[in-house]
Parts: sequence; structure tokens; C-alpha cells
Amino acid sequence: MSKWAILPRRWRVKQEAARHAAAIADILETPPIVPRTDGVVLFSMIGTAVLLPYLVAVKSLWHQLGRGRIALLDDGTLTGADKAILAHHCGDPEILSIARVDTTGFPKGGCWERFLSILDRRGSEFWIQLDSDTVTLGPVPEVAAALALNRSFTLLGGLDAAKPDGTGRMLPLGDFARAFYPDGPADGHIQTRVESRMGQITTRPDWRYIRGCAGFAGFAAGGPGRPLAAAFLAQMEKLVGPQDIATWGTEQIASNFHIANEPRAAALPYARFMNYWAEDWAAGTSFVHFVGTHRYDNGAYEAASRLAIAQLKV
Repeated sequence: MSKWAILPRRWRVKQEAARHAAAIADILETPPIVPRTDGVVLFSMIGTAVLLPYLVAVKSLWHQLGRGRIALLDDGTLTGADKAILAHHCGDPEILSIARVDTTGFPKGGCWERFLSILDRRGSEFWIQLDSDTVTLGPVPEVAAALALNRSFTLLGGLDAAKPDGTGRMLPLGDFARAFYPDGPADGHIQTRVESRMGQITTRPDWRYIRGCAGFAGFAAGGPGRPLAAAFLAQMEKLVGPQDIATWGTEQIASNFHIANEPRAAALPYARFMNYWAEDWAAGTSFVHFVGTHRYDNGAYEAASRLAIAQLKV
């Protein structure tokens, strides 16, 4: 048993994050991104604690995609030294302040500022939301195709959200609730509570939903903005109450809903774009999101990061 295993989880995560950062420090020795003003924006909310993992995430994606400029939402912790590193490695990225995002009528915190920033800025550019705990390992032609066709897209939440062909199921709200929650409304995690009650939203039979993941999502240029998000937020509030609408996780639900209701939206095939649940990924997997529950399990995140760094050095 590791000496860290007996520590409370919050302590272990801090130690594991520090160990991970030390293992990937040579991301600072890789060539900087040379951004392109081509109508694509790679956007992330970050702070000083995830600076090095973020550089792995954004550089590995840019290396495979070869498109876009970089924009960031500072969670309030980026230092002057952090910004100097980002300026060098990310081509002097645009940095937005979380404190300056207008959240009127929306929850504050829980990544809502990130989502609202995308909705506000997507008028003439395709904005790709990229979490810092992701690693791109291979070609991403599906993303390139979505960009070429100006189609929004999302990473799927898990294999259960995929059809037999691996693509996502975008269903009317009632159909989604019945398919995923055949026993009716359920309690527990906020996503379970909202999703299982979506059949109660009867005023908009045209609305759809997909169980996606906000860790990697693309928002097509010119797509719908805050009004659609506000309309859905009002319905979510009726389902779970005003106290819980700001719970961590409601922003991801809103992101899933938004993309499912955009024209010609696409779900990335889960066989190649996946979340890590402490299981090995198959050959041909190009993108892995190391979700918090299993982020440091089995040394997989470090191994994937090291592989991506090696590819950047070639």
C-alpha cells in the first residue's frame, strides 16, 4: 500500500497533483504554440494549480489540430509568472477575468462563468472548451470535420451515452428520461436528479438532450447564446429548486442541453474520445479526459502526458 493511501482524499489529491506536475515539467521544454487567427478559439478556465497540466492539454490538442488561437478564463489565481509562461507557450493568449463575467440571472461559480463567456463570444468564432485534465494522443479528424462544417460537438459522458455505432444519442427530453431512468425520477447527484426529471418539461417538446461531457465541447460560430441557456435554466430550477441550481454540475447539464439543441450537432465517437474510468483505453484512442474520480489511478494520466510531451518534442 502506498504511504499516501492512508491520508484523507483531499490530501492525497494534493500530493498526487504535485507529483504529477513534477513528472510533466518538461512540457516547458517543448516548442510554443504559434496561434492562428482562423476563426477557432481553444478556451479553458485555469488557475495556477493546473498550469503545467493545462499546457499539456492545450499543446497536445493544438499539435494534432493545427488550428486556432488560445483564450483563457483566469479563475483568479494566475500569477504574473504564470501569465509570462502562458504568453511564451501559448502565443500571448487572451486572458479573461472571472470576476468580470456578468452572471446576472445565472448561477455564480461551478464553471458557469466559463460557459457564459463562450456563449457571449461565439458570434464569429468557433469556441472549443478544453479542460486542463485532458490529453490528445492522436489525430482528431472528427474535430477538424466539425470545424469545417461549423457543427457544435461534445465529448460523451460515457459508453452508456453512445449508440451501438459509438456516436451519441440526442433525444427529446422525455425520451431521454425514459431511456436512461426507466424507474422514474431519482435522487443523488445533481445530474441524476435533473436528467431523471426531464420528462416533466412538457412546454417544449422540441427540446433535446445528450449525456455529454463539458470537459471537451465545441460551440459553433453564430450559435445560440444566453437566451436558450436562460430558458433551460428556468426549467431546471423548477425540477430541483432554486437552492440547488448553483450546485456543481448544473453547468455541464446546460452545456449538454445547449449542444443537443444546436443545428447538426455532433457527438464524438466514444471509442476514440473518452473519459478515463480507471480502465485501459483501446488502440486508436486519440483523446482522454482524466476525470477527477480516477485522475491519478494506475499512473495512466502521467503516462499519457509523457507520451504527448514526447510527440511535441519530435
